[in-house]
Formats: sequence, C-alpha cells, structure tokens
Amino acid sequence: MSTPLRLIFAGTPEFAAQHLQALLKTEHQIVAVYTQPDRPAGRGQKLMPSAVKQLALKHDIPVYQPVSLRNEEAQAELAALNADLMVVVAYGLILPQVVLDTPRLGCINSHASLLPRWRGAAPIQRSIEAGDAESGVTVMQMEAGLDTGPMLLKVHTPISADDTGGSLHDRLAELGSAAIVEAVAGLAAGTLTGEVQDDALATYAHKLSREEAQIDWSRPAVELDRQIRALSPWPVCQTCLGDEVIKVHGVTLAQGCGAPGTVLSADRHGIVVACGEGAINLTRLQWAGGKPLNVSDIMNSRRGETLAAGTVLGA
Repeated sequence: MSTPLRLIFAGTPEFAAQHLQALLKTEHQIVAVYTQPDRPAGRGQKLMPSAVKQLALKHDIPVYQPVSLRNEEAQAELAALNADLMVVVAYGLILPQVVLDTPRLGCINSHASLLPRWRGAAPIQRSIEAGDAESGVTVMQMEAGLDTGPMLLKVHTPISADDTGGSLHDRLAELGSAAIVEAVAGLAAGTLTGEVQDDALATYAHKLSREEAQIDWSRPAVELDRQIRALSPWPVCQTCLGDEVIKVHGVTLAQGCGAPGTVLSADRHGIVVACGEGAINLTRLQWAGGKPLNVSDIMNSRRGETLAAGTVLGA
C-alpha cells in the first residue's frame, strides 16, 4: 500500500469543490486549499467565498487566497507547506514554473475535455456547440503551456441530443472527481505515467461571453439547437420580440421552414420557429424580470397570445 500524500488543492467553483470533496474521502492529507479571492455576488454585491473555500472551512483546512502566485512571498508560503502534490481544478490563476516545480510530484489538473481537444476556458460548452459526439475529463501533469501537459488518465462520456452546458458540467464533475482520486492513487504508488499530447489535434475553447448569446435566426437549426443548449445555464441565449428580450432555456429540433425568425406554430408542446435551414422548437422561455417558464404555462397566459403563428422574433 502506498504512503498517503500531503496535498495542496487549488480550485474555485462548484466543479472544483466536487473534486475536493472526493479527495477528502481518501487517506491523503489536504494540507491547504488555494482559491480565488472572495468576489461580490447577488443583488447586494456582498463578498462571497468560493464553493471551494466554503467546503475547506467546513473541514478546518487552511485557505490561501493570493491575487497572484507570481510574487516571491506567495511562492515561499506555498513551498513552506512541503506538499507532495498540488491538485488543480478550475483554479483561475496562472501557475508559474517555480510553483509547478515546488511539490515533490509536481502539479496535476483535472480538465473537462478529451485533450488535446478543447484546451482553454470553456471546454464543456464548446464541445456541445461543435456537435461533438463525446466529451470527458483528462487528468494531466501540468506544465507552463495552456493545458498542454502529459495526459495521465482519461474518462469518456457521450454527449446526448438533450445535453446542456449544465447537464454535461454536472456529469463531468462526477467523472472528474473519481478520475482525480484514481490519478492521485496512481502517482502515490508510482504506477502512473504520462502520454504526450499531439499538438496537431489541439483545439481551443474560448471563454464564454454574453455577446455570443444573441440568437441569429438566419443560422441553421442544427447550429442554433447546439448553441442554445451549450450556453445554458449561462449566459443563456436570447432573442427579442419588439422591444422585449426573451431568454431561451429549452429547445429541441423541429420540422418546418419559413422566413428566419418566424413562428410557424405555437401550442402547449412548444413554439416552432423557422431558421436559416429547418426549424427549432422553443420549450422553456424567460422574460426580463420573470422566471423561466415551460411553454405549456406560457400558452395559458397573455404572453402566449404574443407568440402566435406569424410572429417574427429577432426583428
């Protein structure tokens, strides 16, 4: 049996917190947690601790929140922890080479894609948007490049026709948590070796922006279906009806054709809208100031009257 390791965990959002929770159930010792500084959140813009910080405090783990790891003071503080391994999951800070070299076994990262495909900030959403048949998690040994390090472990999952950014995120968080536990065990036992990535196969997952959430009805239905699913639950795709903005939370592909943006039919099963090629069926919508509603509820309200056949969205 291998000797338990002294681990530093670095991560920030809920995706990372699930990985930390899994590691807390192992024999390894989490000697410190690194996470982003508290950020303003909610209507009151109060400073809120990250999901990782909240979990660490529940387990009385020391929490460090440097603005950067590039200064010598922060690097010395990390080195003093005398860790065997640093586990990094959606941390959000660049780790300079001196930090990567500090733990005895270096630093490993759980990345939500099948590397070298979708290196970068938004691999979950970009895989859906591109129409990939599968996604997964890659645990890699970190190096100075962006998600370029040797791959230690991969797990796969198919992407279904109804997957959203949210559903795939949740599934990959579970898969990644199990994978990181397996990878740490393998490194502790000395049985895990890395596979070099083929840079020629690399693609880049650009960071999400609110600007790309606008629906362009002249695009093919297949592309809009993937875009809307990929950008749910954030930033959520939207269109307009006159001067009102409508967010689209649910969608399926549909049959039909017509001028792009034109409502072809509307009933409790959905609102079918023509696209540049084909049509999509809107199943869950949200008006400004309201909550997301299923179309079956919308059609029973005055909102339903504004979405009758012939209505043009996005004009």
